[in-house]
Amino acid sequence: MINDDKAREECGVVAIHIGTDDLSSTAPARAAFYALFALQHRGQESAGLAATDGRHMSMRKGLGLVSRAFAEDDMASLRGFASIGHTRYSTTGEPSVRNAQPFQVETQHGPLALAHNGNLVNAPELRRGLLERGVGLSSSSDTEVMIMMLAAAPGESWPERMACCMRQWQGAFSFVVLTRDAAYAARDPWGFRPLCAGSLPGGGSAAASESCALLTLGCRDAADVGPGRIVELGPGGPVDRGDIEPAPRQAACVFEYVYFSRPDSVWNGAGIHEVRRRFGAALALESPADADVVIAVPDSSISAAIGFAQASGLPYDEGFAKNRYIGRTFIQPTQALRDQGVALKFNAMPGTVRGKRVAIIDDSIVRGTTTGPLVRLLRKAGAAAVHVRIACPPIRHPCHMGVDMGSYENLVAHRLSVDEIRLHTDADTLAYLSHEGMMLALSEAGALAGPGPSGGFCSACFTGDYPLDIAGVAGKNGFESP
Repeated sequence: MINDDKAREECGVVAIHIGTDDLSSTAPARAAFYALFALQHRGQESAGLAATDGRHMSMRKGLGLVSRAFAEDDMASLRGFASIGHTRYSTTGEPSVRNAQPFQVETQHGPLALAHNGNLVNAPELRRGLLERGVGLSSSSDTEVMIMMLAAAPGESWPERMACCMRQWQGAFSFVVLTRDAAYAARDPWGFRPLCAGSLPGGGSAAASESCALLTLGCRDAADVGPGRIVELGPGGPVDRGDIEPAPRQAACVFEYVYFSRPDSVWNGAGIHEVRRRFGAALALESPADADVVIAVPDSSISAAIGFAQASGLPYDEGFAKNRYIGRTFIQPTQALRDQGVALKFNAMPGTVRGKRVAIIDDSIVRGTTTGPLVRLLRKAGAAAVHVRIACPPIRHPCHMGVDMGSYENLVAHRLSVDEIRLHTDADTLAYLSHEGMMLALSEAGALAGPGPSGGFCSACFTGDYPLDIAGVAGKNGFESP
């Protein structure tokens, strides 16, 4: 894969309920389709939609981008008053149609569909329990474990059954559920992954992984779904249908602010762009660069680069032209082109960097595969010096809560010291934002997920302090047949 140094989010979810008497309407599925476009950055391996008209449930799934996964004929078949959708990067299970979401099953209470953002750390144990009870499983995804448990859960209503299962699930799970009669959204009691809900203009309600998707649909009252809470999406807006006890330690993912979420989203009371800008400003104060110009690695580092430039008093300019489509092709490059590496995706801009000392800001270094080639592109374009600044601490530990950022042996900061990474990347200087500086910037931006010194955030990928026991967690392909 080109530009393989970024961590990958596993998915984005959306749920729509439109108050309509026209059960042949495709409006909910179309709204979910466009919301998935706004969440495309969260997953590009597959996408799926399900819809209900109160009698029947229909579903369409496909591999690739949202724009390639569905055709107009698919939309025409997704009729009713409610719909859920999903776009996926895989963290448990291989990228294939059988692992694409939503999952749909028939139950004694009627049809059921579920889509999930996160990762269950106790999925192996739960999966064994299902198999021992004779439940057949057709995929290698923990989402199938969730829907099979929900299908058999006790309770008089779907919210009661959801709460019963949520008490057994350990890990990150923001998820949406579609039944014959309703749509729901719920979030794990630790609050790992974002999830928000709001009212649709003209009636109805929606939930999505990020507020940017709800803004796309015209929602102006998007608010976070609280940890452990269950909401029903009704024709008059989201309705609280219960909760489970929030975890004693809240653990909202800091990496959502570093890289994953879109800059126009808001989470835990803080705008993503503002938090990233503050990361960059804090980095400039901690590790100033003897530079003439500040540039960003587009696109997720732009906000931090702006903050770095503002705090340091240096001019900000564009240093790279990015081909935003190279990663979306299904045509594999030849080995000769593959050897070109990041040059297929980035070109340095000589007019910006020639003869200048350049401070290049990136949001993170995960595997360490692209920073060096980017530095060499700048030198080839005539940069007099290249100072690399990273707007988060070194990533030394893998994530087990729904982020595909590799294992210990793949994390360059686990294997090498900061100065060894500098030598590896051919940078003149290299510095990371400190963990203390990152957390202070979050606080100053108004982001608060819970009480305590951590502010209710999980930063285990930097510190190794996991909020849950990860001893039994499965690998990415842990459920695949040998």
